[in-house]
Amino acid sequence: MRGTAFAAALGVVTTLCLSGVAVAAGPGADRAGSSASAGTGGPVEGTVRRIALESKSATEAAVSAPGTERFGLMGVSWKDASAEVQGKIEARSRNAVTGVWTPWVELEPLKAGLDGVRPGARGATEPVWVGSADGAEVRVGGGSAALPAGLELDLVDQGTSGRAGAAKSAPASGARAAAAAVTPGPESTAPRPDVVSRAQWGADESLNNEGPIYLAGGRIKALFVHHTAASAPYECTDSAAIVRGLHVYHVKTNGWRDLGYNFLVDKCGTLFEGRQGGVDQPVMGAHTYGFNSESTSVAVLGDHTSAGATPAALEGISKMAAYKLGQYDADMNGTTTLTAGATQKNYAGTAFTAGQPYQFRTVSGHRDGFNTECPGHQLYPQLDTIRTSGPAARLKIGAVNEKAVEAGATVKTPGPLVVDFSTSTAASLVNSFELLVDGTPVASVTGDATRVATMLGLGSHRVQIRATAKNGKVSTSLPVTVEADVSDVKYVPVLPKRLMDTREGVGAPKAKVGPGEVVALKVAGVQGVPAYGVTSVALNVTATNPTEAGHVSVYPNGVARPSTSNLNFTAGQTIPNLVVVPVQDGIIQFYNSAGTVDLIADINGYFLASGEGGTHMNLGPKRILDTRDGTGGAPVAPVGQGQVLDLQVSGPAGVEGVPVEGVTAVVLNVTATNPTTAGHVSVFPHGTTRTSASNLNFTAGQTIPNLVIVPVVDGKVSFYNNAGSVDLIADITGYFTTSGQGAKHSSLGPKRLMDTRSGLGVAKAPVGAGGVVTLAVAGVEGVPAQGVTAVVLNVTATNPTTAGHVSVYPSGTTRTSASNLNFTAGQTIPNLVIVPVVDGKVSFYNNAGSVDLIADITGYFSK
Repeated sequence: MRGTAFAAALGVVTTLCLSGVAVAAGPGADRAGSSASAGTGGPVEGTVRRIALESKSATEAAVSAPGTERFGLMGVSWKDASAEVQGKIEARSRNAVTGVWTPWVELEPLKAGLDGVRPGARGATEPVWVGSADGAEVRVGGGSAALPAGLELDLVDQGTSGRAGAAKSAPASGARAAAAAVTPGPESTAPRPDVVSRAQWGADESLNNEGPIYLAGGRIKALFVHHTAASAPYECTDSAAIVRGLHVYHVKTNGWRDLGYNFLVDKCGTLFEGRQGGVDQPVMGAHTYGFNSESTSVAVLGDHTSAGATPAALEGISKMAAYKLGQYDADMNGTTTLTAGATQKNYAGTAFTAGQPYQFRTVSGHRDGFNTECPGHQLYPQLDTIRTSGPAARLKIGAVNEKAVEAGATVKTPGPLVVDFSTSTAASLVNSFELLVDGTPVASVTGDATRVATMLGLGSHRVQIRATAKNGKVSTSLPVTVEADVSDVKYVPVLPKRLMDTREGVGAPKAKVGPGEVVALKVAGVQGVPAYGVTSVALNVTATNPTEAGHVSVYPNGVARPSTSNLNFTAGQTIPNLVVVPVQDGIIQFYNSAGTVDLIADINGYFLASGEGGTHMNLGPKRILDTRDGTGGAPVAPVGQGQVLDLQVSGPAGVEGVPVEGVTAVVLNVTATNPTTAGHVSVFPHGTTRTSASNLNFTAGQTIPNLVIVPVVDGKVSFYNNAGSVDLIADITGYFTTSGQGAKHSSLGPKRLMDTRSGLGVAKAPVGAGGVVTLAVAGVEGVPAQGVTAVVLNVTATNPTTAGHVSVYPSGTTRTSASNLNFTAGQTIPNLVIVPVVDGKVSFYNNAGSVDLIADITGYFSK
C-alpha cells in the first residue's frame, strides 16, 4: 500500500483498502456508468469516462488526457481480472482550479476476485480520490512480461448537484425491492446511530440489479475497520461525493455487485450506508478477504498511514460497532472465532487455512485478516480506544423472580418483579443501571449491581434494563414480557408477632443501627408468612433510643433507597408507625439517616397473591372509641396500668357498617393521649393470648397515633396498656372481609406524591389553621385512573407552629371528627393512612397553626 506517497504527491490522494470474498456468481455489470448527487431527491446521472492506453511496446503503455471534463476519482483497469501487471502503474492529475499537475505516483493493483468470481469483472488498481481534476496521465512499464489487454484509464464523475445530469427515478423492482422485502433485523442493545442512507448520498440503484446477499448464518460476529480513498485534506461536505465515486468505481470499473464496504465514516463522524441490503441486516460485504461471511465493516474516508483518525471518526466507528455487534450479543472489547474462507497470511504473517477456526478481536483491523497495511499504521493502534469506548456490552436479563429467562420470553408475576441482569463490561466502567417498565425508568441501582426490583400493576409489561456507562453511553437489554396479575391479592391478618429487635438480636444483629446504615430483615417464610406469593407485609415498626434527630426508611430489597421516610424522631424519642411495604424477594431493608437507633418490627399481616385472605372495604373514617367521653360504650376513664379494654367491632352490638360475618380484620387509627408515664399499648384480637408486640409507644404527656390492622376473631378487639394510665381513641377507616365484595390490594412504591415544602403535588406553602389541601392520587405515579377505592399513604407532619392534628379524608365528602396525626409545636410525626378515594383525590385538613405535610404512597386498593 502506498497511501503516504499518494497523499504527499497528489495532495488529494489516498489508497483504497479493500479485499473481497467468494460469493455467488451473477451476471456481469453493465459498463454504462452513472452516479448521483446527494440532496437531489433521487440519483443523478453521472459518467465513467474510459480512455484506452496506447501501447508503446509489449511491456509499455501510456495515455495523456490533458483536457478532460472534470472528474473526482481515477484508476486503471484491464480486461482480464486474473491477469497481473508487472512493472509500475503510475498516474498524475491536473487540479481543475489551479491547473497544477501533481507528481507521478504509483497505483497498486488489487487482488483478483475481491467480490467473488464474476463474469465481466475486470482487473483494476485501487482508485484514488483527486477532488476536482480536469486532466490525467498514466504510464505503465518496467516489467518483463507483456501487459494485459484492454488497459484503460477510468475517470469517474460522481455527479454534482446543479451540474448537468438529470435526476433518475429509482427502480421499482430488482435490488431495491429485494432489500425492502427483508424482515427487520434483530433488535440491538445499543442505539442505532444516525446513518446517511443510500438514497440520501445519491446512490444510483439502477447499478445494483442483483440484490444483496445476507450472511449464511445470519449472524455478525466481528467488525473489521478499514481506511479508503479520500482527499487529504477534504471537506466533510465532499463525503457523499466520495462515497458515490467509490460506488460507481466498484460496480462499473471492478465489476462488483455493489460498493464493497458495509458502512463508511468521514472525519466529521458522519456514517454512510454502504453495501445495499439494510442498515439493520447481516449484509455480506466485500471488505476482508476470507472472513466476510461472519463479519461487517466500517471504512474511514482518508489515508491513515501517517496520521490517525479524528476523534469524531473513531466515535462513528464506535457507535456502529456497538449497534451491529449489539444485535448479536457480542462485546466490542471481546473476542470471537471466525472460520477462514481462504488459505492465506495476514499482515503479521499469521497463516490461515480455509475451513479452520481462528480467534479474532470482535473489533479488528483489515490487516488482522488479510495481508495489507489497512487500516493504516496510525489508525490500527487506535482500535484499542474504540474497543473500550462503547456502552455496557452483552447487557441482558437473566432471571425474573429468580427464574431463568431468555430475551423475548413471557413470564407471570402477582406483582413483585425482581430482575437479575448481567453485562460483560467491568463494573468499574458502568455508572448505573435502570429498570425500564414499558419504556419508563422505575428503579435505579449502582454500576456494580446485578439485581433490581419493583412492583408491577395489572397488565402486560415490557421490561428492560438500561445501562449508562461512565463515558455516558447507553445500552438497553432486549425485552422480556412480564404479565402481572394483581387481581387476586388479598390481606391475611395474623396475631402480632415480633420479627426484629436490634436490642436483643431478633431477626437482625444485636446492635444499634448507625448513621447511614441499613439492616435487612427476611420476612417471607418467617413466623408463618408464606415463602412465596407475598406481595406486601404490614409491619408495626418502632424506633427507640435514638441518639439524635433522624428518620428511618423501610423499603423493598433490590431497589434503590427511596427519598421517602416512615418514621421521624428526635433524640431520646420512641415512636411507632405501621408500614405496608412491598416484598419483592422476601427481604425488606431498614435505613437510618442519623445517629444511632434501635429498631423493632412486629408483623400484623401480609398481602397474598393466591386468593387466600380478605378484600378491603372502606368505612369511615368514623370514631368508634374514645375513653375521654365514653364513645363506643367504653368507660369514661383512662385505661389503667395492666388493664385491657375490649371493643365490639362486628355483630349486632358492633360498629355500624361492619358486617356480622366474614370480617377478618379492621383498620383502626389508634391514638394514645394524656399518658401519665412512659409506656405502650398493644391492640390484639379478643380471645387470643396477647403477644409481646406493641402498637403505640409513648412518653408522659405525649399524644401519638398509629394505624393498626388488627385481626377479628370473635367480633371484638382488645387494647392493653402496660404502664400508668392513658386515654385511647380509635377511628375506623375500613375492614377486610372474606365475602369477596371488597377491593384487592396492589403494591406500589414507596413513592412521594406530596410535599408542601417543595410544591410537589400541591402548592408550595404550609397548610394554615383550618386549611385544606387536596391531592390527586388516581392516575398518578402508577395508580390507575379508574377503579381505585382507597390508597395507602404514609403521611408526615413537620414544622408545626403549634399543637394540633391533621385529618385525611376522601375529597368530595364531609370531613368527620376523626384525626390521623396529632402533634405538638416543632414535632415531626408520621402515620400510615388508608384513605378512601371517591373522586380520584384525597384531602388533608389542619386544625391549628401551620404545618408542612408530606405523603408517600405504598399501594392502593381497587375493584
